[in-house]
Amino acid sequence: MKYRELDPLLHSQLRLAVISLLAGVEYAEFTYIQEQTGATAGNLSVQLNRLKDAGYIELIKKFRGNYPQTICRITPLGRQKFAEYIDALKDYLKT
Repeated sequence: MKYRELDPLLHSQLRLAVISLLAGVEYAEFTYIQEQTGATAGNLSVQLNRLKDAGYIELIKKFRGNYPQTICRITPLGRQKFAEYIDALKDYLKT
């Protein structure tokens, strides 16, 4: 049996956690993702930008009152790549 390569972008624990979280919701605020993952703001910001640059998520920057707000949403490509990642992982678990 030949194993499929796992998407290196999603194989990072924090990026995988972010995509998993976003796959189950319409959108999520930065602070919510930070609370759920336990990541530092700096590390989460870097990882979100990597996912955005790959087209896996969309980042929407707004203001709520005087405070900046970042909203994250998974893209169709992100959903597809997440599904492919899960399918590839299932192959590993079958053996």
